[in-house]
Amino acid sequence: MQHLTLTFDAVDEARPGAKWAGRWARSWPAYEAWFTARGGDAGPSRADCRAALRRYMPELIDTYDRLVTIAGGSGRAARFLSTWCPPPYLGGCSLAAVADRDDVRLVRNYDLSPDLNEGLLLRTEWTGRAVMGMVEFLWGLSDGINDAGLSVALAYGGRSETGEGFGITTLLRYVLETCDTVEEGIEAFRRIPSHMAYNVVLADAAGGTASVELAPGGGVTTMPQAIAANHQSSGSTAERPAFTRTFERITYLKSLQVGPSNLAHHFLRPPLLQDRYAEGFGTLFTSEYNPLVRSLRLVINGTQWDQTLDGFREGRLMADYTSANSKRDTGNILITAHGSTDWSQAAMIDWDQLARDYAAGRGRQVSEYLPAAS
Repeated sequence: MQHLTLTFDAVDEARPGAKWAGRWARSWPAYEAWFTARGGDAGPSRADCRAALRRYMPELIDTYDRLVTIAGGSGRAARFLSTWCPPPYLGGCSLAAVADRDDVRLVRNYDLSPDLNEGLLLRTEWTGRAVMGMVEFLWGLSDGINDAGLSVALAYGGRSETGEGFGITTLLRYVLETCDTVEEGIEAFRRIPSHMAYNVVLADAAGGTASVELAPGGGVTTMPQAIAANHQSSGSTAERPAFTRTFERITYLKSLQVGPSNLAHHFLRPPLLQDRYAEGFGTLFTSEYNPLVRSLRLVINGTQWDQTLDGFREGRLMADYTSANSKRDTGNILITAHGSTDWSQAAMIDWDQLARDYAAGRGRQVSEYLPAAS
């Protein structure tokens, strides 16, 4: 039987430093292999990449320069981190946002192979404001929330054509670093081109919600409902619709008539929940954002992990998707139980030491940080 696991880490680092450096050291070899195999070296020059970032997202240029320095300063790393005209990449997802007079939620399912996600929930203050979200491409975001309550999540738009633009995860990072409301976020997407077709759902603390379709090379279409799956309304043919079940999922989302607090329950069952992990299309996690209290509830393989911007707690969860029964919920700091380990003292784990060891590349099994193992 194929063993399908993914380790999720919650990391808090206000400025890029040792913890981000540790993630770079761990993840860059795989990303570099992907980047070169997909023709990344034939893309825009380092200077052109930085110039594009300065032109469209000047607020991020200092952070970008710092990340490149931490990454070692190579031209390939600089071009990769800019995400300007990157190689194409695909994925799945279901998205929805619902608001009423008293409440608002944005919920997403992230559907992909466990081998293709970074498993990193990162809280930062890179531009002076607090942002937390699920990381992709080492500094971009697939979904997230900021200290104004603005929440945003992406879904692949279902076609692999490309245009001149940025990788979508950098656009989401930019929106959360610079915008307070749904309307401000949409204006940013209108101004900054995406390199591929993507669907984005937004929600804010005032109860605003929206869904927009981004075209390759630029262009935004606002949709009538704040929902999205893996195709667009332009009439273009969606890739592998039978495999992704994108039309089945969007039909289900259109039919939902639920309040904000009940929205996430529908993402935890079919047709939104996917379980074909061995085929590369399973729901790795469900994100539920509450803009009013700046919170995130992650459901990972049946285990619930709650975080807030003001009360963020570092931790680790090791998810096993091989068996539907390999689940354990231990509260706000989550770990999975293995063997005969006594997890009754889990609250006593020194997570700061674990994070320092991890950043230095000498991290151990979580069980080894229990007091009984010391």
